[in-house]
Amino acid sequence: MSVKEQIRPAVEAPLRDLGLLVEDVAVTPAGKRRLVRIWIDRVLDDTGDTTAVTPPLTLDEVAEATRAVSDALDETGAMGEQPYTLEVGSPGIDRPLTAPRHFRRNVSRLVALTPLDGEQVTGRITSAGASGVTLEVPATKKEPARSLHVPYADVARAVVQVEFSRPADRPDGQQAHGADLDGLGDDDDFEPGDLEHDDHDDEQDDLEHDDHDDDHAEEH
Repeated sequence: MSVKEQIRPAVEAPLRDLGLLVEDVAVTPAGKRRLVRIWIDRVLDDTGDTTAVTPPLTLDEVAEATRAVSDALDETGAMGEQPYTLEVGSPGIDRPLTAPRHFRRNVSRLVALTPLDGEQVTGRITSAGASGVTLEVPATKKEPARSLHVPYADVARAVVQVEFSRPADRPDGQQAHGADLDGLGDDDDFEPGDLEHDDHDDEQDDLEHDDHDDDHAEEH
């Protein structure tokens, strides 16, 4: 069993206790170390259609998940003796939507959807269920605004579009400005810093801001 295959079962239980799931895992060489990246997301209710906005993960939640994952990997020995750097974060909006939960968590966002048969359509997700997604498609010169339901089985590709000004996902209806590139919500242009851990002195460093990294990281 590869290291990647050992990581998922080792961290699924502690993340589930936090109401989170493992979206994906990647392990790549980084000099004498290994870079372990784990993408996480909220566990959503699978019953009925989702029409409400799913709150994005907060920086505190990602930091808590990073600590839980780090402890689980240390306890299980899944990473062996070779040192590694752990990065935990939420999936970016550039990732294609390939599962029903992806559409559910992106209710209210603008999506470019390419069906298996037909032309690409761009619309805002208003509802997502177990078998399909409903888009509110704006009017064009050729067609009026319409609501379009597409079964997931008929979707060839779907990707969230970057919006520099879109309705805020808040009850007050205020406008949110800035592109939400990392899926972390209102701090649209903020990129979480690194949470670094030094195994030699066993002291946790302060949170640092890194313009090139959207995840929390720990070194082991």
